[in-house]
Amino acid sequence: MRAADELLSALVARRRGFSLDQKFYVDPEYYRLDLGTIFYREWLFVGHDCELTRPGDYLTVQIGDYSIIVVRSRDGSIRAFHNSCRHRGSRICSAERGSAVRLVCPYHNWSYDLDGRLLFARAMGPDFDPKLYGLKSVHCESVAGYVWVCLAPSPPDVAPLRSAMEPFFLPHRLKDAKVAFESVIVENGNWKLVWENNRECYHCSPNHPELCRTFPERPTVSGVTGVVDDPGIISHWERLEAIGLPSKFALSPDGQFRTTRVPLLRDAVSYTMSGEAAVRHGLSDDVSEPNIGSLLLFHYPTNWSHVMSDHAVTFRVLPLAPTQTQLTTKWLVHKDAVEGVDYTIDNLTLVWKATNDQDRRIIEENQRGICSPAYEPGPYNPMHEGGVVQFVDWYCQAMERGLNRAAKLGAVA
Repeated sequence: MRAADELLSALVARRRGFSLDQKFYVDPEYYRLDLGTIFYREWLFVGHDCELTRPGDYLTVQIGDYSIIVVRSRDGSIRAFHNSCRHRGSRICSAERGSAVRLVCPYHNWSYDLDGRLLFARAMGPDFDPKLYGLKSVHCESVAGYVWVCLAPSPPDVAPLRSAMEPFFLPHRLKDAKVAFESVIVENGNWKLVWENNRECYHCSPNHPELCRTFPERPTVSGVTGVVDDPGIISHWERLEAIGLPSKFALSPDGQFRTTRVPLLRDAVSYTMSGEAAVRHGLSDDVSEPNIGSLLLFHYPTNWSHVMSDHAVTFRVLPLAPTQTQLTTKWLVHKDAVEGVDYTIDNLTLVWKATNDQDRRIIEENQRGICSPAYEPGPYNPMHEGGVVQFVDWYCQAMERGLNRAAKLGAVA
């Protein structure tokens, strides 16, 4: 049986409310299908506008087999291109980030403008037409300070994401922020285990002492179970909406993304050990109220975020192998905030650096256990793991739709 047919059969046979069969977390062919059906088709978070402030500023990102350049063009727009020279295919930019007047391939110095046009190709002869050999574009959109790319020939409509995000995120002016610190770790676990762990706080009390000083572990905060009946969250929404900060749920019909505001514990205003602000300068000049809790965003398969009054923390999930995932975390502060004066890196990052490392250990132990021949799917906690059920349901439905569509087009071998 072909891997795609086998995976589809497993999706049909799966027991809802239980973890997935072992192959979903370990099998190389299932992993390739995850890439082709989800990561090569959906909008993926890659970074922030504020990382690309001047024309020529760029960052690179590896998405499965694809190396991508994201660059600020001369007209101020942000564009994305395949990081592959049109001459003999060499990567053009090897650094994770940088700035360049032109994008120059180091192999033979073919040179491209920031809009992808080929400007120089030495001694290619009179019949050579440079217009035919510009860089291949990748769909790219900026939404409320977040940069997204899509590798599909025809991307999904980005308008629902834009209409959901902008009312919540524009007041925080993330386009005008700066990245104060970035952490990149590799977790030896399947990308879905990273998300499953993120979507519940059933594990928080025994594993995250730093985070539990400020972040509620009750299941309503996950935004799936009982949230509309939680008086604390309803009161929080009403107070913030009264000062012009949208707070109630915005979510996609297919479950791919959702955003809302949640209160922190004991009037904490930030993810610090004290609960006090980590940054003396507020994140946005447009938000003066310090006690706004955390603005949450979940967007499968690559991003979750927390935005407070003093800073934001954003996370990017990218699969590296069947049992290996890269997690990139960025801490954003106001562009005028000064390190050592308005904040210290240690205080700003302590809670989430500790939490990320604890989650890495949890995920790696989870992966080791799943690799055992004794593993079989187990039941999710109906109260505390509703977010996990929601993520797994989205994943299964997205895979089923994508594989059936590809089968009709004859695109899955």
